[in-house]
Amino acid sequence: MGRPNQATLDERKIVGVNAETVTNVSSTDFPGQYYHEDHSWNLDQFRRFFHVDFHKNDPYDAVFSMVGLDASVANAFRRILLAEIPTLALENIYITQNSSIIQDEVLSQRLGLIPLTTSNSAAIRNLKFLKRRQRETDQGTFSKKELEEETDMARNDSYMQPSDHNTVVMELDVECEYLPGGQALANRGERDPSKLYKNSSLYAKDLVFRPTGQQAELFAGDAAIRPTNPDILVAKLRPGQKITLTAHAVKGIGADHAKFSPVATASYRLLPYIDIRQPILGADAKKFARCFPKGVISLVNDEATGEQKAVVSDPMKDTVSRECLRHDEFKDKVKLGRVRDHFIFSVESSGQFESAELVLDSIALLKRKCETFKRCLDEVYREG
Repeated sequence: MGRPNQATLDERKIVGVNAETVTNVSSTDFPGQYYHEDHSWNLDQFRRFFHVDFHKNDPYDAVFSMVGLDASVANAFRRILLAEIPTLALENIYITQNSSIIQDEVLSQRLGLIPLTTSNSAAIRNLKFLKRRQRETDQGTFSKKELEEETDMARNDSYMQPSDHNTVVMELDVECEYLPGGQALANRGERDPSKLYKNSSLYAKDLVFRPTGQQAELFAGDAAIRPTNPDILVAKLRPGQKITLTAHAVKGIGADHAKFSPVATASYRLLPYIDIRQPILGADAKKFARCFPKGVISLVNDEATGEQKAVVSDPMKDTVSRECLRHDEFKDKVKLGRVRDHFIFSVESSGQFESAELVLDSIALLKRKCETFKRCLDEVYREG
C-alpha cells in the first residue's frame, strides 16, 4: 500500500464552494477510505506538516493559524477555551442594603458577569477551587497530583469554607446624593444627572478589592484584583438610594456558567481558497477585484498582453461571499473553496489571562484529558 502524489492530496484538502452547494465536506484522511492507499496516522509525518503561524499576538487578542490538524482536534481546542479553563468570577453576593430600583437578583447577576483581572495571573492559577466537582475530575481538569492534594484537603471541613486560598473578597458601598449646588440647578431645569448628583451611576470600578491573608502580598499594588473594564454600568441611582454589599469571587469553569469563560470569543474558520484557472484581464479584472473584500485581489501588468491582470493577493481577507460566481464571465475562470486542514483561530481574552497563555492552557488541558483516558484504558486492560 502506498500514498498518492502530493497534487492529489492537495486537491482532496479543498472543500468546494460552488454557486449553490458545498462539496467534498467529509474528511478522507483515514485508513480504508481509498483502496490501496495507506493513510494510517504517522507521528513523523504529522511533525513535518503541522505548524502554527501567528498573524496577530496582542495581549488580549490573538489571531493565528493551525495547519495540519483534523477538524475534531481544532474544535477540541475551541471548546476547551470556551468552557474548561478555570477563571475567577464573582459567585456569592451578600447584599446589606439595596434601595435602588434594580432587584437584588438582577443586581447580583450583573455583578457576576463583570470580568476580573490582575497583573499577577499566576496567583489566580494557584487559587484552589472552593468546591471540587466530580464532573471536572472525570473530564481531566485536574492532574493526578492535584487530585491527590484536593482529596486530602477535602477530608478537612475547613476546605469547604471560604479562605484566602479559595475566595477573593470585593466590597461595594455607594450612595447617591446631591452635589453642592445641585438642588439649585435642578430648580432651574438642569437634567444632566452627572451635574446634579454624586454617584448617579454605579460602575464596575466602584468594586473595591479587600485582600485577606496571603492575598495582601500576592495582589499588592498594581496586582490588585479589579474589573477588566472599569466603566461597565451596573446601576443608576438617585438621591437617597444606596447599595452596600460584599461579593465573593471563586474559581469556576465556563461549562458551569458563562461568567467563568476566559474568552469573549474563541472561534476559527477555514482558510479561503481562490484558484484563478484562466486569465482575467482588463475591465474584467477590475470588476473581479470588486467582487472580493479589499486586499484579496490585486491587479498586475500582464507581460504577454500589457493589460492589467487579476491575481490572488491575500486569501485570508476573503469572506467567501461567492459574489464572483454570480457573474457569467467568471464562472468558468475561478474556483472557490476552503482548505480543510488550515484553521484560522481568533482568541479574544476577557482580560484575566493573555490570549497566548489561554491557547497554551487549552493544549495542556487536552493533554491531561488524553493522559486520563490512557490511564483508564490501562486499568481496563489490567482488569481484563
